[in-house]
Amino acid sequence: MNIIERYKQPTPKFFRTLRNIGIAMATAGGAIVAAPISLPAIVISIGIYMTVAGTVATAVSQAVVEGDDTV
Repeated sequence: MNIIERYKQPTPKFFRTLRNIGIAMATAGGAIVAAPISLPAIVISIGIYMTVAGTVATAVSQAVVEGDDTV
């Protein structure tokens, strides 16, 4: 199964929830990084980490599929 076929398969409920949390984290982190006001460096760093973690969680959760257990 290639990556395009994998992304078209149904995603289990737990991973759909995890994907939605990842999307929210990436959005919140992006908003912190792009804030038009001056923020402390630690807040910007947290925003960057949230964006990366959310993006990775979303991509990995979307790639998990229901189906046969063949490797």
